[in-house]
Amino acid sequence: MKGLKKQRRIQIIVLAVLAMVGAMAAFKFAMPDALQYFRSPTEVVASPPEPNETFRIGGLVEEGSLVRGEGAEITFRVTDGNGVVPISYTGLLPDLFGEGEGVVATGKLVEGTFQASEILARHDETYMPKEVIDALKEQGVYVEPGASAAMN
Repeated sequence: MKGLKKQRRIQIIVLAVLAMVGAMAAFKFAMPDALQYFRSPTEVVASPPEPNETFRIGGLVEEGSLVRGEGAEITFRVTDGNGVVPISYTGLLPDLFGEGEGVVATGKLVEGTFQASEILARHDETYMPKEVIDALKEQGVYVEPGASAAMN
């Protein structure tokens, strides 16, 4: 009787370990882009990521850099006060997107230009994503609490 209980426990432990390994493998292989890292423009300029790596970049849309192309094409530059990265995007922009405003873009760096697949802008006049505020503060750009960022 003792041998059966011990054997049953070992079988349950082995099945639990196999289930955990299977779940981790499914997460790793089924969702390769599920984790996207945030980078500031200074970090991207200092050490460019691999061309196939999807990541987020954020900062302020540089004044005078917004250029609308054919159809829904748009190019602009994002800065954190030190680094500047050109961004190219095709699609509809959020209503509150504009020069001097905070932005977070998701995409890939291709030949020095960030090819954005998604553009996020703040949702009202006082909000800016925490990652953008932190990156701007690291670069010495003054950010008013609860308001848009201003160059120092």
